Amino acid sequence: MMMTDYDNFKESMKNKLTEYCRSLDIEHIGIAPAESYRDFEKIWRSQIAKGRISGFEEKDLAKRVFPELTLQGARSVIVCLFPYYSGPGENANISKSAFSIDYHLIVTEKLNSIGRFLESSINDFRYMAFVDNGPFSDRYLAWKAGLGFWGINNHIITDQYGSYVFIGYILNNYPFEPDAPQDRTCLRCFRCVRSCPGQCIMGDFTIDPQKCKSYITQKKGELTAEDIEILKKTGLIWGCDVCQDVCPHNKNVQTTPMEEFKKNLLPSIDIDELRQLSNREFRRKYGNRSFSWRGRDILIRNHAIIHKSKE
Repeated sequence: MMMTDYDNFKESMKNKLTEYCRSLDIEHIGIAPAESYRDFEKIWRSQIAKGRISGFEEKDLAKRVFPELTLQGARSVIVCLFPYYSGPGENANISKSAFSIDYHLIVTEKLNSIGRFLESSINDFRYMAFVDNGPFSDRYLAWKAGLGFWGINNHIITDQYGSYVFIGYILNNYPFEPDAPQDRTCLRCFRCVRSCPGQCIMGDFTIDPQKCKSYITQKKGELTAEDIEILKKTGLIWGCDVCQDVCPHNKNVQTTPMEEFKKNLLPSIDIDELRQLSNREFRRKYGNRSFSWRGRDILIRNHAIIHKSKE
């Protein structure tokens, strides 16, 4: 079939998009279609029925399924991966995802840079950029865009960087040609299932987030006895890396090529210093860190619970 001028332009724009992303040190970029996500809807309805949701997700189910409800005229979703693994971190007491400056700030800046580039290249281009704050499942979109395969632990896994990747996406009104999902899964060795502190990994590529230690470290209000027991099982006062640490796909992964995730690293929070800071001082010093969003008191609480159990 002969390609039209429009087809050539579309192909050219996708190539230009890829080249521009690489200029931002973004190696992994894919396109997901902006269609009705009926396969996701089925899974998500089952999760809701079982009570296996965190409460942080978009409440309106329709918005999780139909892109048009978020951006009128939506035609595609640009999905980018941001590798963050910089090493295990010596004497770390927070998860690897929180070592650097807040990834929300880093990723949002890069996504908006891509958006502005496309605005200057495509007439009437409109977009919305999201990282952890969008209506859709970012891991589902990364899979749809062909950027990784599903792990039993519900992470998206890549050959190069394992599951140590952040995901950002740009919902937009341009019909970029979609990429194909990878037709494979993780090794299904079930090490993550056996090792999970909260036994939250169901073994069917879903989790119960309310039993996830990472979720519990961010939980406000009074913790249940079960929450406290889960919290005690590792020394991290923010987040949890167990299911990633034991995953064979994360063995010998490459470190991030992105400078933003290699500098200003803070693997451990000084809890004695934290106790001496006022809330205002805490926000001033740590406001650009992802662990800061719940405030200092949550971190102090988590530390007290974990270290009381070791006394």
